[in-house]
Amino acid sequence: MAKDDKTRRLAGGSRWILALPVLATALWWFWPNTGEAPSPSLPPSGKSVRPALSVKVTAPQKTLWPQTVTATGSVMAWQEAVIGAEIANYRLTEVSVEVGDTVKRGQMLARIASDTVASELAEARAALAELEASAAEARSNATRARELREQGFYSAQLTTQYLTAEHAAAARLAAARARLDAVQLRMDKTRVLAPDDGIISALTASVGSLTQPGQALFRLIRGGRLEWRAEVTSADLASLRPGLPVRVSGPTGAPVLGTVRRVSPSVDPATRNGLVYVDLPPSTSGAEVKAGMFARGEFELGRTEALTLPQSAVVQREGFAYVFRLETDSRVTQVKVLTGRRMGDRVEILNGLPESAQVVVSGGGFLADGDRVQVVQETPR
Repeated sequence: MAKDDKTRRLAGGSRWILALPVLATALWWFWPNTGEAPSPSLPPSGKSVRPALSVKVTAPQKTLWPQTVTATGSVMAWQEAVIGAEIANYRLTEVSVEVGDTVKRGQMLARIASDTVASELAEARAALAELEASAAEARSNATRARELREQGFYSAQLTTQYLTAEHAAAARLAAARARLDAVQLRMDKTRVLAPDDGIISALTASVGSLTQPGQALFRLIRGGRLEWRAEVTSADLASLRPGLPVRVSGPTGAPVLGTVRRVSPSVDPATRNGLVYVDLPPSTSGAEVKAGMFARGEFELGRTEALTLPQSAVVQREGFAYVFRLETDSRVTQVKVLTGRRMGDRVEILNGLPESAQVVVSGGGFLADGDRVQVVQETPR
């Protein structure tokens, strides 16, 4: 009997020992959160909050920015000469230039078969020589008739006949000379010449083809000059005047500097835009822009003072522009700003930010209002 009691006491003690971990766990969960027992989720007292991000800061800068008017348009030839053959139904025997060639005034571009014209020229010269002999004989007869008429040997009627023959021979001689000049002119037209200095922009001439009336064999950009015909809104047209500098950007983005030559006095009623003609440098025709290209440009009206920041400092959120201003306690405040013009990697700040503010340069997209940051200095290169 004593042995059974001892066994029961040992069993009861074992159950208490096994229940202790369960009781300890229950007390940990349900123990009231008082100041005597610190919560394990709270940081130790006296320890600072870790910064959200290491950032670099900058201050807004005041700079003189150009006041511009932006427009688009096409690059065209300043003047384009259409060159064709002045005699028709003759075969081309030589073409001396190609598209893109620079030519001088009077340079031969093509040659037309001249065999037929050469034979006509020889015939006209022979006819002229014959008529010159006839005219000389008629002048001699008329001179003799005048002398004999004064001596009384010729009648007035006979003298008149000789004088009339002299005038008729002179008229036939003049006509022959005119025919010779015409044939000589046709011979000269068998050589197609450049009417001015410039660049060949197009050609349809080919050896063996026949010339046709009104057919364009070559197109020449006179002087190699191009112009940008900008379409400007009627509101901006009044602020433009001849002589203003223009920066034109071609497809590669390389800027070409031009000058306003003429402002259209009228506006297209369909688009409400007016044309502005901008002279481009002569070297442009073979470089950044070419005739027929679409280009964008800016007219520089003057320079105004602007408060600017790097574009990386401006964060776009929900359709608005924000910057993060650094406060004295190393925290940042999200500030809404109004932006204006952009140039290169900088943007104009119209309002919402004082000049003395310190602004986070980059990384603003990872910050929130009130975050603590660590400011680092820019490492010199």
